[in-house]
Amino acid sequence: MNPPPVLPDGWTLVALDTVGSTNDEAARLADSGAPEGTVVWSREQTGGRGRRGRRWSSPVGNLYTSTILRPDCVASRAAEIGFVAALAVADMVPAGREVRVKWPNDVLVDGGKVAGILLESAVGDGGRVLHVVAGIGVNVGFAPQLPDMRYPGAALGGTVETALGKLAAALARRVEEWRRTGFQAVRSEWLAQAGPLGAVVDVRLGEGLVRGRFAGLDHEGALLLDTADGPRRIVSGELLGRAA
Repeated sequence: MNPPPVLPDGWTLVALDTVGSTNDEAARLADSGAPEGTVVWSREQTGGRGRRGRRWSSPVGNLYTSTILRPDCVASRAAEIGFVAALAVADMVPAGREVRVKWPNDVLVDGGKVAGILLESAVGDGGRVLHVVAGIGVNVGFAPQLPDMRYPGAALGGTVETALGKLAAALARRVEEWRRTGFQAVRSEWLAQAGPLGAVVDVRLGEGLVRGRFAGLDHEGALLLDTADGPRRIVSGELLGRAA
């Protein structure tokens, strides 16, 4: 049996063999008052999902976890945590492997997708965030290859328990840095690990596509493109190109 994961001081692990969705379980616990740093981890998910409701393949062997955060910020800043989480995943990648972050919150290793991140928030009457559930799935033991994937899968190797410990430590550190220094420091480091400025990318917006050159992120995390029709700011979409 592998050693149990080691979490940061003050964090709590809720370990399950199987669950429909770790995000749903974490949200239920958050609504019941569970504190920041509560980590729901399951060996498998039967109803895992990614962005835009896509199914996330979740058999035993990879890492499926959702962490409760209580950032005490206005709702418009909650999306910043997606960039924070992406950097935390990048931190856990072994040295010697190429890491790229992809807008808005995917992580690629050696050109393959190694992780997906799904943030789900609850906002109070005053417009402040009550909690954020940061759902993070990381390929550890194997890399699923699904027909609708735009990138090949990649896996980190090692044990799920070790991966969870590394992820929790990185996430705790990155969240604290975000609280202390704000989003601009996160933005700068994220851009340093993204595709090169000027790379041609496609972004799916509903049923349409927008093509342009990657021009960075604005101060709120929106994607900036230089298109044939002029500069474009994109708040929500799916980036299809191999950069950024």
